[in-house]
Amino acid sequence: MTEQLHPPTAPDLFTWEFATDPYPAYAWLREYAPVHRTRLPSGVEAWLVTRYADAKQALADQRLSKNPAHHDEPAHAKGKTGIPGERKAELMTHLLNIDPPDHTRLRRLVSKAFTPRRVAEFAPRVQELTDRLIDGFAKTGSADLIHEFAFPLPIYAICDLLGVPREDQDDFRDWAGMMIRHGGGPRGGVARSVKKMRGYLAELIHRKREALPAEPTPGEDLISGLIRASDHGEHLTENEAAAMAFILLFAGFETTVNLIGNGTYALLTHPEQRHRLQTSLAAGEKDLLETGVEELLRYDGPVELATWRFATRPLTIGGQDIAAGDPVLVVLAAADRDPERFADPDVLDLSRRDNQHLGYGHGIHYCLGAPLARLEGQAALATLLTRLPDLRLAADPAELRWRGGLIMRGLRTLPVEFTPAP
Repeated sequence: MTEQLHPPTAPDLFTWEFATDPYPAYAWLREYAPVHRTRLPSGVEAWLVTRYADAKQALADQRLSKNPAHHDEPAHAKGKTGIPGERKAELMTHLLNIDPPDHTRLRRLVSKAFTPRRVAEFAPRVQELTDRLIDGFAKTGSADLIHEFAFPLPIYAICDLLGVPREDQDDFRDWAGMMIRHGGGPRGGVARSVKKMRGYLAELIHRKREALPAEPTPGEDLISGLIRASDHGEHLTENEAAAMAFILLFAGFETTVNLIGNGTYALLTHPEQRHRLQTSLAAGEKDLLETGVEELLRYDGPVELATWRFATRPLTIGGQDIAAGDPVLVVLAAADRDPERFADPDVLDLSRRDNQHLGYGHGIHYCLGAPLARLEGQAALATLLTRLPDLRLAADPAELRWRGGLIMRGLRTLPVEFTPAP
């Protein structure tokens, strides 16, 4: 009689050990349970999709809605599938929670702010912010790159893009800091920060509407552009305008914080790749920087799981039947290390060319701000490695802690040392 072979025991998910290095667990899921139902720390049950081909299909599948109204949620899971506090703050009508035709209409309005031309025009401001932040710690010989650099850079950049006055941007920095602590701050702190941000945005929209000139000025800020579109018959309600500004801030800063933090950490722990990049930058080349940022997005990207989707009818993904109303979470971090799609997926190779990673999603919900995030990531990494050439970790990698949370992947701190600038 032949002995039945069973797969090894399923790994524990969502522990602190898992947060530090989820990739072995994701490799197990891809192999043995590629579409896997699990109970999340919040108590919500959801399907995790881990293979690249299945992930790409799911991200573009119109039967998977972004609207939480399609969630067949039990009472204990009520309101636990989005950003804490967004429901009470009336911030639900944003791009991550809606489907066509509303999604098409709102995305068209805001996409004008992220054209290649507009992003290129913003490049000098991003470089100015990058240099100013590095100036703040370059003479000290040490820094926490998350709190002193990776975090404030995208906050100030997105505030500038939205049109938040400079004198108010530190308030935004405080609220945003509470939002990304994911349980590391006081109970209810995220919801309170969301509520404060909602109140501020409503007031700012009102002030800008009152002062809006008849004709748009060159490089007009995004909130003014949303108001102008609304006033010209696009039917953008104040709630929609506030929700749009909110999600652009929320989605537009934390992803970039993690891109810069995770990317710098990966380079510091792969010295040969870091040396290649520094040599290339010293020669005035940009090619390796551009492919390198894409590889860092694939290798240990800022978004671990794509945001929530809900089956509007029964469907099958990767041979697994999924019931109508079930939540589906596409695990981008698992898909981007799938050996069926990427050669040597656990190897960091900054010159990787065949790199259609899913770090910014796929389909109609592909990240609108990807060009800006790429610009910020390239500016941040190139400037750090050029101005602080002997940058090094100031802690054992095993001592570093990753932020708890479901969607994003990022370090709490990144202590570094370097020769102080004169």
